[in-house]
Amino acid sequence: MKNLSFFLITTLFAAFSAVRSDPSDHRYKEGDSVPLYANKVGPFHNPSETYRYFDLPFCEPGDLKEKKEALGEVLNGDRLVSAPYKLEFQRDKESISVCNRKLSKQDVARFRSAVRKDYYFQMYYDDLPIWGFIGKVDKEGKDPSDYRYFLYKHIHFDVFYNKDRVIEINVRTDPNALVDLTKDSEVDAEFLYTVKWKETNTPFEKRMDRYSQSSSLPHHLEIHWFSIINSCVTVLLLTGFLATILMRVLKNDFVKYAHDEESAEDQEETGWKYIHGDVFRFPKFKSLFAAALGSGTQLFTLTVFIFILALVGVFYPYNRGALFTALVVIYALTSGIAGYTATSFYCQLEGTNWVRNLLLTGCLFCGPLFLTFCFLNTVAIAYKATAALPFGTIVVIVLIWTLVTSPLLVLGGIAGKNSKA
Repeated sequence: MKNLSFFLITTLFAAFSAVRSDPSDHRYKEGDSVPLYANKVGPFHNPSETYRYFDLPFCEPGDLKEKKEALGEVLNGDRLVSAPYKLEFQRDKESISVCNRKLSKQDVARFRSAVRKDYYFQMYYDDLPIWGFIGKVDKEGKDPSDYRYFLYKHIHFDVFYNKDRVIEINVRTDPNALVDLTKDSEVDAEFLYTVKWKETNTPFEKRMDRYSQSSSLPHHLEIHWFSIINSCVTVLLLTGFLATILMRVLKNDFVKYAHDEESAEDQEETGWKYIHGDVFRFPKFKSLFAAALGSGTQLFTLTVFIFILALVGVFYPYNRGALFTALVVIYALTSGIAGYTATSFYCQLEGTNWVRNLLLTGCLFCGPLFLTFCFLNTVAIAYKATAALPFGTIVVIVLIWTLVTSPLLVLGGIAGKNSKA
């Protein structure tokens, strides 16, 4: 059990390593190059839809390099590449030109479509995430045909440091430096950036706190625990009311049968009374029934674990990589519960081929889930979204799941088989 707990903790930590910084590193001297990576772009109101940053015709650096990413970063949809902006440590810059570009009609149309959908961009500076909008819509008239679309061409970086470490970075855009994208015509655009460094007293160890307390994503998508608790209480109350009504109906029937047993036997059975003999009858598909019971028990345990981890604040807002990794690991660790429940119940139903039942238990949920994932991943690849997982990552996930799930499933099944005796 201790080994399993250690494996779970280390795996979760590996998933969070894309966001949490190592306090022993990230020290710089004045003028040192601090890594800045461009990550992705996507519509503000649909955070799950993201694309590579340079899928839009931004200025590309001369030495475009892709960052080697951890498993958590890949699962989170991150695709980090070197950014065209140079932010040296404690070096202020004023209106530095990145590039001069002549945007073609196709480029203008792509940028205009992105601005219309409220696209934002995301970057990482010294492992700190930053977000900003790529443009704005000027709704001068009520008719959408009168709207005007503008692209921001001047980005301001405000960086806060404490001695030799980067503590915080914010990005804002110049509302007066705009490129008009309203018409389908070529446009000349010069992209600029400004860097301002400011000193702060915030310690390096607390620089990630602001990301666990807030998010740049829409507020209506954030977790509201009061709403969750309210929904749970509502469900419990409705269940209690339904149980009370059913008990009153059943109680009346029981009292009636107790007073007049002979007449009750002569009456024709209807409704729920048909099931009174089913407790003595084995189900027709007992192997499938036992496998469904085992998978259901495992999913319930998985839900409880994830809910507890979310309550204690393990997951950063919308860290899909951490959540996905936790789902894979905890599902694999709880596979022994599924094997034990399914096999013990199957043997009590006088089932003989418990090995086949164990295989069915292992595939009952994961089989359809894998097929659904393959379909969704294929769609993401077709649309060139960053949510698409590379083949190598899929192989790693399958190996992790298989190497942990299969042994625990077998152990749970062997234990469940012996529990009958």
